[in-house]
Amino acid sequence: MKNTEMPILETERLWIRPLRRSDLAAVSQILDEALGFTDGGAQELRGLRERRRWLEWTVRGYRELGQLFQPPYNDRAVVLKSSEELIGVCGLVPSLGPFGQIGLGEAAPGAMTPEVGLFYAVHPGWQRQGYALEAARALVHYAFEELHLARVVATTRDDNPASRAVMRHLGMTLRRNPLPEPAWFQWVGVLHNPRFAQRA
Repeated sequence: MKNTEMPILETERLWIRPLRRSDLAAVSQILDEALGFTDGGAQELRGLRERRRWLEWTVRGYRELGQLFQPPYNDRAVVLKSSEELIGVCGLVPSLGPFGQIGLGEAAPGAMTPEVGLFYAVHPGWQRQGYALEAARALVHYAFEELHLARVVATTRDDNPASRAVMRHLGMTLRRNPLPEPAWFQWVGVLHNPRFAQRA
């Protein structure tokens, strides 16, 4: 079995590369602005300290997960090729959720099961230009062609139509959670690897 460390991915306009320790300020701003992770003051400072630890763990994890032949569960930097500016983050992440509630798999409603999740966030100043979709497509291609995953999922809330638009453009089937909880699980996109779907 080969090392599963993800290489730098290239698209028409982007590099999808590993995060670096020097990316702390830029990636913090992206997560704060795109995902609303800050409320200012002491909470913001505490968040920055915690994010520094998270970034250190992420950087170390690239090599370690690859050597253990584990999926490259980590965030990546979305960088403009033209200027090398970091404009977003994306990645393949563990997604533990009640997928039986939406008819995925055979688990009973409420039972938590693992899937490989697709994550993407672009700074608001660079949104509506197709960058999230471009990055997500590169990740899906890698997941299907190199890791041979059977499927990937993505989750979002009711108040994030832009995320659902990316899911639709990827060709995902969107499923609505019939139950109110968990809140982040209100919509789930599912995309099956066509290589294996044709054999079914």
